[in-house]
Amino acid sequence: MSEKDISSESALELREEVLQRVEKFGSRVKRLSVVTLFVSGLLSLSYLVEIVYPYLGGPATETVNLKDPTLVVLEAFLTVMALLWFYVGLSDFRFVARLSSLVANARIREREIEKEITSNRAGS
Repeated sequence: MSEKDISSESALELREEVLQRVEKFGSRVKRLSVVTLFVSGLLSLSYLVEIVYPYLGGPATETVNLKDPTLVVLEAFLTVMALLWFYVGLSDFRFVARLSSLVANARIREREIEKEITSNRAGS
């Protein structure tokens, strides 16, 4: 075997290992993103309901004044934070979806190249 064949083989093995790690990482991030989207969506919705409910005719005072500006500002801040969290989860999910698509395309192309190599060797 020549030095070129050995370096080509090691490059292919390294590429394969990188693809496997990307696939493994992608599935983990995708699951985490789905959980993040679900939780942040629930939080956002609950904070929005807390802000709007007293103005829609619900009780305005319990043991706390629900129309207190400090409380409303705090709830608005928490809503914005939850929506930012939702955005991060969504962007992570989209990134992993694109990454998975690229890896799938690379795998398809890899199989095509293997078929070409195999047919060229068989024809030789």
